[in-house]
Amino acid sequence: MISYESIAYGGWPHCARLSNGRVDLVITADVGPRIIRFGFVGAENPFFEHPDHLGQTGGSDWRLYGGHRLWHAPEEKPRTYYPDNAPVSLAQAGDSLVVTAPTETTTGIQKTLHITLAQEAAQAHIVHRLTNRHVWPVTLAPWALTVMAAGGVAVLPVPPRGSHTEHLLPTHSLTLWAYTDMTDPRWTWGREYILLRQDTSAGPQKVGMYASAGWLAYARAGTLFVKRYTPPQPGAVYPDMNCTVETFTNQLMLEVETTGPLVTLAPGQSVEHEETWHLFRDVPVPQSEADVVTHILPHLHG
Repeated sequence: MISYESIAYGGWPHCARLSNGRVDLVITADVGPRIIRFGFVGAENPFFEHPDHLGQTGGSDWRLYGGHRLWHAPEEKPRTYYPDNAPVSLAQAGDSLVVTAPTETTTGIQKTLHITLAQEAAQAHIVHRLTNRHVWPVTLAPWALTVMAAGGVAVLPVPPRGSHTEHLLPTHSLTLWAYTDMTDPRWTWGREYILLRQDTSAGPQKVGMYASAGWLAYARAGTLFVKRYTPPQPGAVYPDMNCTVETFTNQLMLEVETTGPLVTLAPGQSVEHEETWHLFRDVPVPQSEADVVTHILPHLHG
C-alpha cells in the first residue's frame, strides 16, 4: 500500500512524501519539479542536498538544491539554467504523483514528472515530459539528472566489446569536456566499465558516452542506486556528440545522467523520457571492474 502525505522537508513547508513502507520519495512543492529524496525509510538520503539551498524559494538565480531534476539539452546559458524556484502543482493519479511546473517564460518549455512508487519493492518509475508551449518549433532533448551524495562511485557500462576482425568500424562514442582530465586518479577506464569516484577535495570532471546497456549506477556507504533507462533508438541523434549517459562530479556531489534523443517539438507537442530507479542494501563500493561483476551485476540480473 502506497501512503501519501504532505510534509515539511529541508526548510520547505510544502512537500509530498510517497512511501511503500520500505522506501520513500520526497517531492518539493515550493520549487521544482524536484525529487529531493529517494531512500530507504528511516535511512540516510542517497541524494545530495545542498546545505546552502535547502528551503530557499524565489529569485532569478538558478540553484542546485540537490536531488533529481529535469533539464532540456543541449546545455546553454541562460536557456538550460532557467531557475526552478517557483511553486509546482502536485496531483495524485492513483498511486502516482504528477508534478507540473509553470511554463518557463524565456523558453516556452513546461516540465512534468510522473512519479510512480512500486507497491513493495525499493523501486520507482519516473516519466519525464517536456512540452513546447511556445508559438514556434523547438529542438531539444530530455535530460534527467540525479545528484548523488558525496563519497561514492559511479559505474557506467561500456557497450559490448568485440574483435578487430568482426568490428572494423566504430561502435560507440566517448565524449570529453574541456576540463576532463583522463589522468585524474578518480577515473578507472576499464574494458567493460568506467568508474568515477567522488572526492570532496577535487574539482570538476565529466564524461559522456553512447551506451546501450540501459543502466548506470552509484554506490555509496553500502547503498547501491541503479537507474535504468530506455536503450538508444536506432538512427536517433543524442545531445553532446551522441551521449545517452553522462556523469559529472565536483567537490560537492556526483551526478548520474541520462538523455533522450534530440527532437523538434511543434507548438503543443511533448516528448517523454523514462527511468526506473532501484535501491539495494549492503552493497560494497566497487574499486575495480571485478568488484562491479561481483557486487553489482547480481542485483541487475537477479
